[in-house]
Amino acid sequence: MSRDPSPPPAAKKRRFPASLEGLSATMDKRVDDPKQALLRPQKPVQQAAADRQRRTVPAGVGFDSDAIRRRMVERLVKEGVQHPVVLRAFELVPRHMFIDSALVTQAYEDTSLPIGHGQTISKPSVVGRMLALLLARSPAAAPPSDHQAPLGRVLEIGTGCGYQAALLSLLSRSVISVERIKPLHDKARQHLDSLQIANVRLVWGDGRLGHAPNAPYDVIIAAAGGDDIPSHWLDQLAVGGCLIAPMHSPRDGGQVLVRVDRSETGFHRTIHDAVHFVPLKSGLE
Repeated sequence: MSRDPSPPPAAKKRRFPASLEGLSATMDKRVDDPKQALLRPQKPVQQAAADRQRRTVPAGVGFDSDAIRRRMVERLVKEGVQHPVVLRAFELVPRHMFIDSALVTQAYEDTSLPIGHGQTISKPSVVGRMLALLLARSPAAAPPSDHQAPLGRVLEIGTGCGYQAALLSLLSRSVISVERIKPLHDKARQHLDSLQIANVRLVWGDGRLGHAPNAPYDVIIAAAGGDDIPSHWLDQLAVGGCLIAPMHSPRDGGQVLVRVDRSETGFHRTIHDAVHFVPLKSGLE
């Protein structure tokens, strides 16, 4: 991904952490200031992002604080999101930086919000549930070889504003994220560049086609729902990998989360929570 201008020669170039390094050994410890503990190394980039936020976010509301994200995490726990690695990712990523300034007062509520072009940023509890389902390995899947990046290589369908990609970057070795709407693709790039996340690659393309050049993927996650799981996604899913996507439910006409696990013998589907996502569409805009 493109990066902000380099810091002065005297400053060492840093970046947003690509994984929750050492999390398994430290999860029981509370970090008084997680942003300083993990995000401080790229101070020049974060300072620029903070300056931009001060021009758009009402002064004095305290959105760029660890405490407000922790309160969101506490609500997620009450909503049933229990996986500690997922909760830690939510605690680290500043959601208010991914939404329009007019809606910033709702940034840490458990609600979906419009991001333009008929799309939305999903409710934190829904995103948390999907990530937790991905981390719950199937009996047929091999355990992750990299415990600092348990999701391995990820394909995200529907970048949107980039918030979920930022969360995935903390759980994955690499993320390919595909968005069909060019203005959203560009906006997500700006958001992720402001945090200088190094292990996410954004692609402007038709999400129904997946992204074959980098296949197979250990994980595929979709932020839009259709009547079926596209065959391209199944073809690009690695043996031992899993896919999660919203899908039309013929029973009640709504949507449900569908998890697909691929083994040596085929695909196994399980049905989970009722959800509401934007429709999955083809083509570019």
